[in-house]
Amino acid sequence: MKKVKKRKRSYMRTREDVIFDTSNIIFMILLCVVMLYPFLNQIAISLNSATDSVKGGIYLWPREFTWHNYQHVFDKASVLQAILISVLRTVIGTGFGLLCTAMVAYAIAQEKFVFKKTVTIIFIMTMYFNGGLIPTFLLMRDLELIGTFWVYIMPTLISAFNLIIMRSFIEGLPRSIFEQAEIDGAGDFRKFFQIVLPLSLPVIATVALFLAVFQWNQWFDVFLYNSSNEHLTTLQYELMKILSNSATSSGDANSAFANSGGGSAAVVTPKSIQATMTIVASLPIICVYPFLQKYFVKGMTLGAVK
Repeated sequence: MKKVKKRKRSYMRTREDVIFDTSNIIFMILLCVVMLYPFLNQIAISLNSATDSVKGGIYLWPREFTWHNYQHVFDKASVLQAILISVLRTVIGTGFGLLCTAMVAYAIAQEKFVFKKTVTIIFIMTMYFNGGLIPTFLLMRDLELIGTFWVYIMPTLISAFNLIIMRSFIEGLPRSIFEQAEIDGAGDFRKFFQIVLPLSLPVIATVALFLAVFQWNQWFDVFLYNSSNEHLTTLQYELMKILSNSATSSGDANSAFANSGGGSAAVVTPKSIQATMTIVASLPIICVYPFLQKYFVKGMTLGAVK
């Protein structure tokens, strides 16, 4: 009887609880609508006939469904090359960035490292000060990185913010594991690859997401170092050019022009191409994030700066 009474009491809700829950649900629904509507609207415009989109009234669903906008985008050789370069720089940049950041974080997390505080302070200073745009450009020129793919990778190998997150996580690992490994004769490389990396999967996933989003969204370094090299352009840079050309065009942003791909002429507009490029550029990261979400939250919690 006592258990039944306790259960009934646990399910009793006051009027204030009902009002709070209802208000909270309404607020969260409105927040989701506000966040999702711009993206869903861009999807609808990209899948709608360009000439029909000019009339307006496209909100969450295309009025005249078509693939012509995507066909126009992917018919361009520069876009296909840009997608390839963006994927390569994201994969390679994330892989090398993770390895270098993890190795440096492991080194400065060791208590026996003499210059631990000095190195940490030097890295933290880079979060507040940098050499500036012109010195950085001159450095890339002297290193003969301009006009090469590696200008996207080398300057971004280590980030001070990611380094601090990884170092804090590694410092939280039990010391007894490393002591036992040293007793068994394991060196630093073996401890790093066989102990630290497997135990650091949450923070590795977190930093990997940071690096992947950064590499995928970068376009300014392309503008600085490889703007004249069409073979090293990225998807975000192509999107920037389309948005810039649409904003500075003398005609109206909704002016139509023909696309004669596939043997039949289809009409597209700068607005429809903007929406299509926006979806193409953002969709990969949106698809990757759900798989890393649980590691992302755990890594940010455990690897938070103390």
